Amino acid sequence: MSSSDSAALRPIPEFDGVHQIWPRGKRLEAIRDAASTYRERFLNQGQVRAVKSVDIAAAPYPARFAFQGYSVNVNPFISIINRMFVIQFDGFDGTLKTLVWEPTVAAGSAEAPFYDKLQRFARRLGLESAFVDYYNDPDQVLPRLGLTNADVDYISFDHLHVQDLRMILGSSEPIDGETAPRQPLFPNAKLLVHRKELGTFDAMHPMQWAWYVEDGMRGVPEDRLEVFDGDVELGVGVSLLWTPGHTDGNHSLVVNTPDGVWVSSENGMAADSWQPELSRIPGVRRTAAFYGREVVLNANTLEDSLDQYDSMVKEKTLASPSPRNPQWRQVIPSSECANRKRQWPVVPTYSHGGLDYGTITVPARPTTVPGTAPEPG
Repeated sequence: MSSSDSAALRPIPEFDGVHQIWPRGKRLEAIRDAASTYRERFLNQGQVRAVKSVDIAAAPYPARFAFQGYSVNVNPFISIINRMFVIQFDGFDGTLKTLVWEPTVAAGSAEAPFYDKLQRFARRLGLESAFVDYYNDPDQVLPRLGLTNADVDYISFDHLHVQDLRMILGSSEPIDGETAPRQPLFPNAKLLVHRKELGTFDAMHPMQWAWYVEDGMRGVPEDRLEVFDGDVELGVGVSLLWTPGHTDGNHSLVVNTPDGVWVSSENGMAADSWQPELSRIPGVRRTAAFYGREVVLNANTLEDSLDQYDSMVKEKTLASPSPRNPQWRQVIPSSECANRKRQWPVVPTYSHGGLDYGTITVPARPTTVPGTAPEPG
């Protein structure tokens, strides 16, 4: 299903054709201009009803990847904190919608070749417990907000690195080592996924292999997928913008709140990534200035570094200045460099913290009376 086949999603015309412009310098400026134009229309469309963020887990990550090799590191690893968002908004059909962004299941992430090898190494050294911290399970977050997991309409990830989708969407066949097929965590939710990201599972390139879970889509029912192309709006105050580069199908969450526009993705690892001129991480500001670059990439794959650079400019052009500290734009990493002494001096110069806007609403649920059919909500 493409975005044009779904009444739930609307294409964003401001970005039509900008990713095909040549030469590359003109493409960057076209993307910046389109983002600026779209930002004005997006702000005038209205705000989401509520946004809540929850930390899921912290995992090790090579410091040389986190800031494109610009940072001066003592410890070769930093910790990155995976963050999940629950967003409620009015759909274009006038009904309340619930989106869960980045519901990472840590057990699935551990199967990705990079983390599988890293854990084996850590076990040999007796350091496994020092590498990973678990905070919340994605399937237990919604009940604490007054919802059930069946209330979720959509789930999405900015890209599918280290995701075993069988553990989230369910599967028609057992995962290796298990005796029965997995049931979905969110039984009524569809996965919003960019067509190019989904296609990566069909034929993995060696430069991509270490970060994707093998067979992570095997047996996932096709009717659980909502596949889109390009940039799309989901409803009032929420969009998914195609931000290729880190992966081919990378996309970023954009939400309009009482504090303006927030953007979330893993293109960068900290606020420093989008505004290196303000960074106090040793090496980041100076190296970015030396090369004349306005963003610093999360560089574990470099599928297309020029596209990723353009995408980060697209993100920070959309984002509003923070009311708490106006020199910083409201771009919040979906996996953020932690502020921990053991990874000094690679600690964020500034962190926005989590998001907490509005009140989560329990949607009308069908009620069943014995001997009758469910009433519509």
